[in-house]
Amino acid sequence: MVATGKGASQGVLIKGGNALEKAHKVKIVVFDKTGTLTVGKPVVVSTMVFSDMPIQEFCEIAAAAEVNSEHPIAKAVVQHAKKLRQQYGLNSEHITEAEDFEVHPGSGVSGKVGDKLVLVGNKRLMAARNILLGTEVEDYMSESEQLARTCVLVAVDGRVAGALAMTDPVKPEAEQVISFLKSMNITSIMVTGDNWATATAIAKEVGIVKVFAETDPLGKADKIKELQLKGLAVAMVGDGINDSPALVAADVGMAIGASTDVAIEAADIVLIKSNLEDVITAIDLSRKTLARIRLNYVWALGYNVPGMPIAAGILFPFTGISRTKNHCTLKIPGDLLDILTLSKR
Repeated sequence: MVATGKGASQGVLIKGGNALEKAHKVKIVVFDKTGTLTVGKPVVVSTMVFSDMPIQEFCEIAAAAEVNSEHPIAKAVVQHAKKLRQQYGLNSEHITEAEDFEVHPGSGVSGKVGDKLVLVGNKRLMAARNILLGTEVEDYMSESEQLARTCVLVAVDGRVAGALAMTDPVKPEAEQVISFLKSMNITSIMVTGDNWATATAIAKEVGIVKVFAETDPLGKADKIKELQLKGLAVAMVGDGINDSPALVAADVGMAIGASTDVAIEAADIVLIKSNLEDVITAIDLSRKTLARIRLNYVWALGYNVPGMPIAAGILFPFTGISRTKNHCTLKIPGDLLDILTLSKR
């Protein structure tokens, strides 16, 4: 109770003693990328249309498909379409919603915009629908990825109509947190659905050596299980629906405060302030709590083991002093008060 209350006061919501107990054993922390290591507010910096479709129409179609998605990338696509409207002198904020909207976890979304079947997502989504990319699309993606940009493809009626490249800055505290975890003998790993080039660039920026990219939600959970099979306690830090299976699979699941409801529900610990430094706070609090519990046991034994023979009258033949039942009863609250005082430190 004391530890969970102290955690809550520091912006770390711990859902029960089991999570608190497990966190002190953590040897590996697995981080998602978008919205966890990065700010989670991608911005479209480049748009390429591979058809004769006007760029405004292209962006409107992409936004219509994405508007009902909670993913940060989807929000960036919608925001880009709205900015483009302003450039064309249009003031309407309303985005037409796609019909038959469907989320493809770890890949993208699909839906019908007017009479067009629209897919917005990554290469895995296109491959799953047997949509060929072509040299021009591959070249644009490669150029974007070399610049550490995330590339989103938009297919209309079975053909790639265009792509949007976006950037998402790294959280200012990320590098320091990874470094501090290393000093605590904890290894940091990144697992993301994003492309290898962008994932590797972000990992290098924050100081993470081991990366798993282009991984779908179930693949993330599988990576967690692989690490656990080595006998290692694993924590997962994520923020989205795509992270939920991994959050559940981990020994300790930590959700960023700005996460989706699904991720928060799946997590054992919620980092309310969405600050990565609270990953350290949670683990450190667990370690200190377990150390304090051990100290309380030692204190209780050290206090009571010699006291029990005295209470039984072992010193009476030598001193003529005996302890009555009332004396012993009065001593118990004092013991408890000492332990409670130690626990609150």
